[in-house]
Amino acid sequence: MQHALAGAMLLLFVSAAPGQSPAASAPPCPDRDPERRPYFGDLHVHSAYSLDASTQDTRTLPAQAYRFARGEALEIQPFDAQGRGLRTVQLERPLDFAAVTDHAELLGEWNICNHAGQPGHTSVVCRIYRTWPRVAFFWMNGTAARASRAGFCGDDGAVCLEAARGPWEDIRRAAAAANERCRFTAFTAYEWTGADGAGINMHRNVIFANDAVPELPTSYVDAPSPPQLWARLRKECREAGTGCDVVVIPHNSNLGAGHMFRVEREDGSPIDAAEARERARFETLVEVMQHKGDSECHPGLGTRDELCGFEKLAMNDFKGRYASFLADPPLARQFVRNVLKQGLQQQRRLGVNPFRFGLIASTDTHLGAPGLVAESADFPGHGGAGEPAEANALGRLPDAIDFNPGGLAVVWAEENTRAALFAGMQRREVYGTSGPRMVLRFFAGWELPAGLCESGRLASEGYARGVPMGATLPAPASPAAAPVFAVAALRDPASGAARLQRLQIVKGWLEGDTPRETVIDVAGDASLGNELDLASCDVPQQGFDSLCTQWRDPDFDPAQSAFYYARAVEVSTCRWSQKACNARGVRCEDPASVGAGLEACCAEDHVRSLQERAWASPIWYQP
Repeated sequence: MQHALAGAMLLLFVSAAPGQSPAASAPPCPDRDPERRPYFGDLHVHSAYSLDASTQDTRTLPAQAYRFARGEALEIQPFDAQGRGLRTVQLERPLDFAAVTDHAELLGEWNICNHAGQPGHTSVVCRIYRTWPRVAFFWMNGTAARASRAGFCGDDGAVCLEAARGPWEDIRRAAAAANERCRFTAFTAYEWTGADGAGINMHRNVIFANDAVPELPTSYVDAPSPPQLWARLRKECREAGTGCDVVVIPHNSNLGAGHMFRVEREDGSPIDAAEARERARFETLVEVMQHKGDSECHPGLGTRDELCGFEKLAMNDFKGRYASFLADPPLARQFVRNVLKQGLQQQRRLGVNPFRFGLIASTDTHLGAPGLVAESADFPGHGGAGEPAEANALGRLPDAIDFNPGGLAVVWAEENTRAALFAGMQRREVYGTSGPRMVLRFFAGWELPAGLCESGRLASEGYARGVPMGATLPAPASPAAAPVFAVAALRDPASGAARLQRLQIVKGWLEGDTPRETVIDVAGDASLGNELDLASCDVPQQGFDSLCTQWRDPDFDPAQSAFYYARAVEVSTCRWSQKACNARGVRCEDPASVGAGLEACCAEDHVRSLQERAWASPIWYQP
């Protein structure tokens, strides 16, 4: 059954249901909702304190990044002789929360190279940084990728660790100052930029619950493996007795060459239950989408899903971006859906699922511009591992054509506070979008009553009789039971936003020891909104404002471990790159219209349209 809700907000605001009590020390927010509401944010943001951003002439500091997230305009590179940005960006709709996640690596080196009088400021490394920043980008990041430091840091790195205190303190102050209870949440955070050899991404964003944080961020140089990172966070945060708590988010696994979610140690031996349990305690979320591509799934790599071709890169790690002859094709284990299936196998082997991830998206902006996700002709690029913008290149494409504006993280929470949002992240009641602000709800239960979409009691009954996205179904009362899933989505309410085409449920399960998957269209119409005029890029008027349905798994086997997640898909629209090419006068049938720097517009592999989407966190069943 599917139902276009005339009163769409019934999905969000209905009768009472269980929710977390507000902290005893603080009154509840005026708009607190026990049934929770969706808060939109960005948990992957780089400012000028990230060396790769600064070598691209990003000058945005953390405080400015938070002001941008709240709606202020931001000047970005290139800059004129007076330091004024030649481009300005601004969000049409402010975010509800954000986290500046500057790289822990090279934080002290950045400070030393930028401020005279510090030991090492006149070193060869720093002089190259100030004179040839693009050379410094490769040199300094290459050093950090080997878990090493510049010579001026000293044998024990003490000089650079001491120099990192200033930027880290400013990052902390900026988050504390921007955090406004009930109105905007700012999390203290950083990125651990693990590389496992040059160009192989094991990166993780580290998000703290409150102002109680370690004295310094742990970098890949300090802890050159994920288990070492978790151990440091356990000692310096969770066991420190300060009230510190943390969530660790693996990101951008599509460029991880299969190293992000390894189930074997360096010596080749398999991980044990203790290591799997440690990972599961810290890594409750995974980033499924960002401006360097989508990591959900890949056509032909473990799936036949027709929609898995979304925002794909042609290589499997970073070095393939810089040297095409080093580019290797992607691997199945780089993609989150396959990793979720692998988690079921590890659960069977170890009794612990190390990959029980909630799904989010973010931008990975290197402009200090959180939430800048619009697929618009004037999208400026996010600068991630790109070249610095130059004044004489403003008529060209502003980013690599296979990059995209990134996505958003959405947390279901009672109110917009650090405590409520962090609790939502820990219980995995989150979802990601590829940019649009769709609202997506997903519940499962053994006895969900029929007619939830018509009654407007989806949330109250979902909480009372079932579990939300991110949770695990309890054992059924009857061995003959099959789970019922309730899924509902609202289109982005912004003027000009596309409508919904369909709702899907993705199921993964174990058949014996073999992982399987299937994708089921449960609502909507896959034939709608596929006709698109690439010259005008007019948004199709077909589709649905809202979709809601209940679905019972007809093939459920209570002896098989399984997960289910929902995916809401919009009708086809033009990608940012097609809009940018059109705006620059490119007509591929007329070679004279293809100016310098615009050749990619007419390349055979240029993907001109897309179907934006949202991914709910899975619901698990474990016999």
